[in-house]
Amino acid sequence: MYSCESDGSLEEENEDDNGSIYLQPDASEWSEARRLCFLKHVFYVFPCGSLFFPLSCLLFFRSRDYEGFLCSLLLPKEVWRSCLTLKAFNVELAQVKDSVSQKTIGLMRMQFWKTALDDIYRDEPPKQPVGSELWKAVKRHNLTKRWLLRIVTEREKDLDDRAYRSLQELETYAEKTQSSLIYLLLECLGVRDVHADHAASHIGKAQGIVTCLRAIPYHSSRRKVYLPMDICMLHGASQEDFIRGSREQNVRDVVYDIASQAHAHLQHARSFSHNVPAAAFPAFLHTVVLEDYLQRVRKADFDVFHKSLQNRNPLLPVQLYLRSWRNTY
Repeated sequence: MYSCESDGSLEEENEDDNGSIYLQPDASEWSEARRLCFLKHVFYVFPCGSLFFPLSCLLFFRSRDYEGFLCSLLLPKEVWRSCLTLKAFNVELAQVKDSVSQKTIGLMRMQFWKTALDDIYRDEPPKQPVGSELWKAVKRHNLTKRWLLRIVTEREKDLDDRAYRSLQELETYAEKTQSSLIYLLLECLGVRDVHADHAASHIGKAQGIVTCLRAIPYHSSRRKVYLPMDICMLHGASQEDFIRGSREQNVRDVVYDIASQAHAHLQHARSFSHNVPAAAFPAFLHTVVLEDYLQRVRKADFDVFHKSLQNRNPLLPVQLYLRSWRNTY
């Protein structure tokens, strides 16, 4: 699997006449690229002049956020590349915390992206696959720098490697990361509407909360717990309970309270969908993924360690397609 970092481990990079960076894949990689492009019907020349979205970014995003990748396949063709770039950018930042052994290294990575954003808005994009594509997206859709910078800044603060002090703090983090990403997707879709932004805020919060829940087994295996401390204290659940994979009622009660808050945000976002422009709905497709997980964790009686939650839902692509076809969220 590729990394989007410019560490010399990628296949040879080339640059076309328009400055678009692409890869020269070997036979197996070429086969994978053709299959992915067929799924999206994107085997065509993009407006910026390069035939393929950088293969390293595509495979990196697909491996790190498969469900987000599925949602991206259903975006309008004319914005697919830009939206995929933004999601790859977000995933690149999100994985820093778990991929570095020292906070200092993580801070250096975040500083790279802060500098890269300044360069992008000066029309001096970095020679890095995601950075190069991000510059094209900014130029094409006049993306707001504040949202991009807010994602980097908040991810940088999260390198402190501590549990959230309260559920509200988790919501604030989700608003500044996930919601900011959705604001940018809306800009790519040409939607600048207060009702769409309101929905995006609640959907982003729900996504951040669900992500925190889904990561419990992974983090527990590494003896880390990031759940809101106020909810844990309310139910008398310790960090050691989660590290041991406890299935006691107090642990389930913590999960129930947090999941309920995510569900409340989803319901609130949908309560005024009649005021949201239909053009914004593709940016909200991830609600299908969130709803699917919340339903499955409820069926598991809020046991986040249940084996059924560790497997992908094979029907999710169909559910996403149907929701997209109905043009609802």
